[in-house]
Amino acid sequence: MTEQDLLAQPPADYMNDAQQGFFRALLLTQRDELQARIEAEFLLLREQETNSDLADIGSAEEQRQWQLRLLEREKKLLDKIDDALELLARGEYGWCRETGEPIGLQRLLRRPTATLCIEAKEREELRERHKRAI
Repeated sequence: MTEQDLLAQPPADYMNDAQQGFFRALLLTQRDELQARIEAEFLLLREQETNSDLADIGSAEEQRQWQLRLLEREKKLLDKIDDALELLARGEYGWCRETGEPIGLQRLLRRPTATLCIEAKEREELRERHKRAI
């Protein structure tokens, strides 16, 4: 099934077997690609040599910290993909965890790990901004 086929389906078909299969394949592909990137970055990080020049050591350490932050972000995304795959297995994927309403195919195509519909996500972001302002 292509994205066009997916989007052409009637609303009554939301999260039917074909749509779940589409998103399962999408998530598994993203997971495999992300895992390969994480492994490559980790190997690169382990292979980096430390120079004896203090300026080089400082620069290398800064680069290392940046790479570690990137790996941490990618690991969090990997966890979100695993969570989405678990939701698929339980038949709960594609439904807003706050409202129970459909998240929507367009949103899931843009962010397959989404667990909130647009309205619920906007409310969550408003609450977070309010907390930071206090």
